Amino acid sequence: MTEKRVYTFGNGHAEGKADMRNLLGGKGANLAEMNLIGIPVPPGFTITTDVCNEYYEKGKDEVVKLLKADVENAVKHIETLMNSTFGDPTNPLLVSVRSGARASMPGMMDTILNLGLNDTVVAGLAKKTGNERFAYDSYRRFVQMYGDVVLGMKPVNKEDIDPFEAIIEKVKEKRGIKLDNEMTVDELKSLVVLFKEAIKKQTGHDFPTDPMEQLWGAVCAVFDSWMNERAILYRKMEGIPAEWGTAVSVMAMVFGNMGETSATGVCFSRDAATGENVFNGEYLVNAQGEDVVAGIRTPQQITKAGSLKWAEQQGVDEATRVSKYPSMEENMPAIYAELDAIQNKLEKHYHDMQDMEFTVQEGKLWFLQTRNGKRTGTAMVKIAMDLLREGEIDEKTALLRCEPNKLDELLHPIFDKDALKRAKVLTRGLPASPGAACGQIVFFADDAVRWHEEGHQVVMVRIETSPEDLAGMSAAEGILTARGGMTSHAAVVARGMGKCCVSGAGAINVNYKARTVEIDGVKLKEGDYISLNGSTGEVFLGEVKTKPAEVTGDFAALMDLCSKHSKLVVRTNADTPHDAEVARNFGAVGIGLCRTEHMFFENEKIKAMREMILSDTQAGREKALQKLLPYQQQDFYGILKAMDGCPVNIRLLDPPLHEFVPHDLAGQETMAKEMGVSLETIQLRVKSLSEANPMLGHRGCRLGNTYPEITAMQTRAILGAAIQLKKEGFNPHPEIMVPLIGIVHEFETQETVIRQTAAELFKEEGIEIPFKVGTMIEIPRAALTADKIAKHAEYFSFGTNDLTQMTFGYSRDDIASFLPVYLDKKILKVDPFQVLDQDGVGQLIEMAVKKGRTARPNLMCGICGEHGGEPSSVKFCHRVGLDYVSCSPFRVPIARLAAAQANVESN
Repeated sequence: MTEKRVYTFGNGHAEGKADMRNLLGGKGANLAEMNLIGIPVPPGFTITTDVCNEYYEKGKDEVVKLLKADVENAVKHIETLMNSTFGDPTNPLLVSVRSGARASMPGMMDTILNLGLNDTVVAGLAKKTGNERFAYDSYRRFVQMYGDVVLGMKPVNKEDIDPFEAIIEKVKEKRGIKLDNEMTVDELKSLVVLFKEAIKKQTGHDFPTDPMEQLWGAVCAVFDSWMNERAILYRKMEGIPAEWGTAVSVMAMVFGNMGETSATGVCFSRDAATGENVFNGEYLVNAQGEDVVAGIRTPQQITKAGSLKWAEQQGVDEATRVSKYPSMEENMPAIYAELDAIQNKLEKHYHDMQDMEFTVQEGKLWFLQTRNGKRTGTAMVKIAMDLLREGEIDEKTALLRCEPNKLDELLHPIFDKDALKRAKVLTRGLPASPGAACGQIVFFADDAVRWHEEGHQVVMVRIETSPEDLAGMSAAEGILTARGGMTSHAAVVARGMGKCCVSGAGAINVNYKARTVEIDGVKLKEGDYISLNGSTGEVFLGEVKTKPAEVTGDFAALMDLCSKHSKLVVRTNADTPHDAEVARNFGAVGIGLCRTEHMFFENEKIKAMREMILSDTQAGREKALQKLLPYQQQDFYGILKAMDGCPVNIRLLDPPLHEFVPHDLAGQETMAKEMGVSLETIQLRVKSLSEANPMLGHRGCRLGNTYPEITAMQTRAILGAAIQLKKEGFNPHPEIMVPLIGIVHEFETQETVIRQTAAELFKEEGIEIPFKVGTMIEIPRAALTADKIAKHAEYFSFGTNDLTQMTFGYSRDDIASFLPVYLDKKILKVDPFQVLDQDGVGQLIEMAVKKGRTARPNLMCGICGEHGGEPSSVKFCHRVGLDYVSCSPFRVPIARLAAAQANVESN
């Protein structure tokens, strides 16, 4: 690690800069950069992410010793620039302590404001500013935050509200007031005393009075928060490695709670929900930053246009809006003009949408943070394409700006317009994160997780969310809150997750203890259904029907860019004409896996299939297969037609036969009657098919080699469908895939049956169809002997589900019993069935491609396991020279973007 652990900034100078985010975290790097480009930022210093790792390696005491001299010097640096002294009662300096990882993790870790106050210092602050109310408001905030973050004051039961908020509510109730800023100085003083007593009672510790002790407590609490439950969960969701660590930024406090010429706010250079190029945000007069996101007071809009829109959504008349909720543009025009100019400058500087925090202290504007803003999938695509059109970024950068997995949000269902007309609107809130959500009401995060695991769709309803609710928000279809604006915790986190969210629905009255919510006289209990429209803020009673999402112009433009910059193409896994059409509309250029066994499970088909399996003679099997042939041919006809002109790779029968036979008495009796044999005969045959390890048993090419009549029937069905289409003027491109080979002779034997059957059929029909015969590489031995197999097989398709299973020796069906433990203990970093193991399974794929192409230089290679739609796995496939990946229809756009990014990154 670098020996330098602390980097200072302030007064237009900085020891760091924007490209040092790995070391200084996103916040620290951007604070330094804003200094360098002339943005007004309070002075401070950043402790590096490397120190976070030292903290967990060496322990708290050792790290404090290592940092002591550097931090004390850095505090003096702030004192010099602010012309005040940390801990001095006559001229006090207060600081904020904030976390900042290299990847944005909004709300996941901890912040402490107003640090450096005690009973003596607060009196000096009141005297110096001549504003006793401000001083004691800051003090009660500090004790509350420090008590929560550093001293661990949390609700004892989940139904309870925050212990500090409970004390505040009692004080306000006593005098019949609603807002925090209506409290008198004496009430604020009493809060400090009550808070400290509650801390002592619950934790057994006195509140620390020494400012340096407070500072070390806060710095260590931020490092500790890197490993808190919500931060760990968020990192898992976002794929952020634990070893990245967090930096800690300490800054001089500037105060938005010094009166009517002071304010605090959060703003975005573009709309984080829709991507629209509109400056927007929220602010509060005479407040501190946490007030805006906590949702305790109704935030006001920064722009007049935003304020008018908000008033319309909330049903607020113009006179009330102007008197009670004026925009900053109207209320503080000079500050607004400066803010607008700076947000423009920052977006131009970073060439991306910015999420900014600011404070106005007695008419002076200060910036506390800027970062590339979290955004929905829709906004991500629109912003990237708009910035490209505006000339801010080039095509390759536009592609790299989009996260492949976030495209999934654009494909989520939306409400059916006819169903919406019939739906009952209960209330409206703010459209905090777009989308349609429908589910059963739950009130607590752990219940949301449990209900979701039990198969329920849930909507989490809260007064307001906090970072502790992250797991529940992730499990829910949508989030509804009574408090909070467009920049509240619920709104920002929901947008980052791509979850539908309606915030600040003031008409809802949540009772956690009774587990009920009352909305304009309608009382709903836990388990009742509601629907949310995150694009309009509407809340509906019951379930509202949805329909598939509509692909936007920007989305189509992005997909065109993907085609332009990709080498690897994307096919789909599809077993029905409908799935094939969906995938083709998303840009799939063929089918990489069509599973024939999925077609056998309908009424007449399953009867014929069972008759074939339960027959104990070849003649009996062939009789049953003749019944199956027209059904199979009809299925293949539909799929080949839907993919006209594109290759369709059809896998011959793969699963063990026991999966198709009846295991219940009623089913066995039906089969005995259908086949005209005794029940005992059927039961003996079913028993004979039972295997100790069916996944390694009589399946795949072993079936075709044991019963070649199955392969012959399927070949006739595939090529018969192709011939029919050719006669009708279509252009079918069938590929026949032999599954589960481990020995080249297994493939040769099957290929012989396929070629002979094709020759007979072509002779009968008087027409020939070009087709390929290839194989699925899913057994390690096949990868190791790929050069021998490629002399016969015309293409390879890697079945990475089975290849992973056989390489690791993990059963796909049983891994759930130990996978969570392996992930927790970091024995495995990820589930290898979701993310391709590039070191082991990947090495087999790379070896098979190289060996195969030594025998057949033009050998086409693709992958058709679940990994075909996972971005890091797609990028690996590009690197090792595969021709295509194949994935489920709704993963096609994700795979296309990952393929384009892989090509851009490799050039």
